Amino acid sequence: MARLVECVPNFSEGRDASVVGKIADAVSSSKGVILLGSEMDGDHNRSVLTFVGTPDEVADAAFEACRRAAELIDMNRHSGQHPRIGATDVIPLIPLQGVTMEECVALSISLARRIADELEIPTYLYEKSASREDRRSLSSIRKGEYEGLKESIQTEERRPDFGKPELHPTAGATVVGARPVLVAYNVYLGTEDVSLAKRIARKIRERDGGMPGVKALGFFIEKRKEAQVSMNLTDLSMTTPLAVFTRVVREAEAEGVSVTGSEIVGMVPVSAISEAAEDRLGLIEFDRSQIMEGRLLDALMSREME
Repeated sequence: MARLVECVPNFSEGRDASVVGKIADAVSSSKGVILLGSEMDGDHNRSVLTFVGTPDEVADAAFEACRRAAELIDMNRHSGQHPRIGATDVIPLIPLQGVTMEECVALSISLARRIADELEIPTYLYEKSASREDRRSLSSIRKGEYEGLKESIQTEERRPDFGKPELHPTAGATVVGARPVLVAYNVYLGTEDVSLAKRIARKIRERDGGMPGVKALGFFIEKRKEAQVSMNLTDLSMTTPLAVFTRVVREAEAEGVSVTGSEIVGMVPVSAISEAAEDRLGLIEFDRSQIMEGRLLDALMSREME
């Protein structure tokens, strides 16, 4: 059985396809990894790559992507809806097959140290890799964003885990860590009232007493002229896309607003989507192993990585 790790790095560029393409090329040209997807969002001015491979090869590909992003992205000129602190904003490592979370933690620490040493980009550790409890949450590390971190990085509270306590002149800082699979999920509201999206986000996110494993923010998305509830679902065993979609619909309708649609950013486990199909179709004793494409992909990927 192949040992597989997934990497889903986020970059602070979502409007220039040539820049994102060059970063993606740094991944796809790396030995032993498969680039599964590349997505851009102009309003958030952010892109997400998804690739898989053996642990060491994934770490090498992530490092090369970070190096390329540092060459191409100037954070002093960056603006966008999404919170961020660097050109390569965050590098999550996710154990997929034959790899433990502890191994991914060790891999993330090694990668973070390498980025700081060789690229001179200060790095922070988060989620399962966090060196301190108050750094488990990405939002805590991003507090003040790139602009605020310019000064606060010199304080003891905000010193990076690796590297000097000063931002890279153009690439800022980077966050690296091991975590379980999550789904980035957005729901659009039929209104331009971003305050409604923010109220719903507060009601549903876990830290404010909402749904377990839900992180949520409210934004206005210019290209759609609609408010958006933007979420990370960090524990699919507790809260699925269907569950959170149903809750957002209920909260919006209570204020006289309809939901116009939803979207998944990046890759998603088939189990997270098949649950919605099971619910709508009323399937009885459905086994997710019955999904043909999922079985075929597993077989092909195992053969490719051996």
